[in-house]
Amino acid sequence: MNSAGRILALDLGSKRIGLALSDNLRITAQPHSTLENGKPETVVEAIREIVEHENVTEIVIGNPKRLDGSSGEMANAAKNLAARLRESLSLPIRLWDERFSTHAAERALLEGNVRRAKRKKVVDQTAAAWILQGYLDSRKK
Repeated sequence: MNSAGRILALDLGSKRIGLALSDNLRITAQPHSTLENGKPETVVEAIREIVEHENVTEIVIGNPKRLDGSSGEMANAAKNLAARLRESLSLPIRLWDERFSTHAAERALLEGNVRRAKRKKVVDQTAAAWILQGYLDSRKK
């Protein structure tokens, strides 16, 4: 497992994709930005630019499984995006269980008294940071 460079996490939604980045030591996750989930080629190109600009050496994609562990529509979309990124980038691309990440992000923003308009803008990237922090923490064990 490559331990140099940053890790990029993606929280895939039907309309938006939240992005988060690790620090260079791969200890903490920070929200980064939100992309519109449009044409696959456009999404892959936007991610490629971030990978190059931010010294990303690994990508983690939230894999939204159902409570029973089965895959739904968004899990299939996550797998498809992972396949496209593997074709375009020579980086490790990992799927990571992200059940409840958006709910946890919304709750944290509510508890932080973030206004509704601001919450809508940052919830996806906050969810991506939640996913990434879980992944980073799992690597410490």
